[in-house]
Amino acid sequence: MKKLRTRKHAVVLNRSVGGDTGITIVLAILGVFMFLPMWFLIVTAFKPLGERNITPPRFYVAKPTLQNFIDLFTNMNATWVPISRYIFNTIVISVLATLGCLILGSLTAYALSKIRFPGTKFIFAVIQYSLMISSTVSGITSFIIFVALGWLNTYTISIVPVWASTLGLYLMKQFIDGNVSDEMIEAARIDGSSELGIYWNIVMPLVKPAWLTLMVTTFQGVWNTGASGYVWDESLKTFNTAISTISGVSTGASTAAIILMMSVPITVFIINQSRIVETMASSGMKD
Repeated sequence: MKKLRTRKHAVVLNRSVGGDTGITIVLAILGVFMFLPMWFLIVTAFKPLGERNITPPRFYVAKPTLQNFIDLFTNMNATWVPISRYIFNTIVISVLATLGCLILGSLTAYALSKIRFPGTKFIFAVIQYSLMISSTVSGITSFIIFVALGWLNTYTISIVPVWASTLGLYLMKQFIDGNVSDEMIEAARIDGSSELGIYWNIVMPLVKPAWLTLMVTTFQGVWNTGASGYVWDESLKTFNTAISTISGVSTGASTAAIILMMSVPITVFIINQSRIVETMASSGMKD
């Protein structure tokens, strides 16, 4: 009988050492090529004007400088809306949109997964089909609704629509179905626990990888998108929107702004990447 290979006391695919080495090398090469654009962006943010204009461009900086970041804050503070206002708007919109999406998505997913009521399958089927509908298709309808609700040019229009993320709801339901047993829920109900108590004390701890993934992906999406296109008041716009106004003024300052915008979601993703991989594997969303 052929002996199974193990690594850290876990059985791994029965490949040869040479096969594992070859796959590792190929993945490393692909990883380097995927990282090159980000590396070039980081290097460019620290290049002085003379090095940015060199052709062909270099993937290193000979005389690093922080002047691009200084120019960024100088240009932003020269506008009638200070840079602190853009940063404040970005943080408020990103945090509130993420929290709302997480709470509503997990509550709805728990109800569809573990509470039996008429129309459960139909509602979930509609949610699944809605994943195939582009936001562009529903743009006119959404605009009419926003006008009727009086949300135009407010914080609300940048926050509340994010709460209706069907992808996050689908992700949470799939994870709850696979990781929270019906027997455990019934036992908690017999012990007298309320539905909210079961949701908070049993379900949420068991599906921590799923809601961490939802939190990270939603935060990244809102942080990089910024304020809604239905917002025209400059004092309500985000830092991401402000970047576009200075991109034509200074390439160095624009690159520095992009680096600052990238740093926050990348840091959040790196901290939670193991949970995200676990969630995708468990929910069947690897593709």
